[in-house]
Amino acid sequence: MKQADLGLNLTTKRTRKREFLAEVERVVPWAALVAFTPYAPEGKRGRPPFAVETMMRIDFMQQWFTLSDPAMEEALHDVPLFREFAGLN
Repeated sequence: MKQADLGLNLTTKRTRKREFLAEVERVVPWAALVAFTPYAPEGKRGRPPFAVETMMRIDFMQQWFTLSDPAMEEALHDVPLFREFAGLN
């Protein structure tokens, strides 16, 4: 038996974090916030930058859940809910 076969479908469980992020998704006008960032890097040299909306979502989650930069990076690797909210594949 594999761990995936334990019957723990965690994506359907309604946790407080999931409820909070769903409410934020419903009320925050992300497109309007992105419109206020005309000076975002264009990525002409080096590694292409992430989308402005993705970076804003990550920064907001970092503030809401009081995570340091390394802790936020680790959470994005470990917590599927955070990756989903940020729009990362």
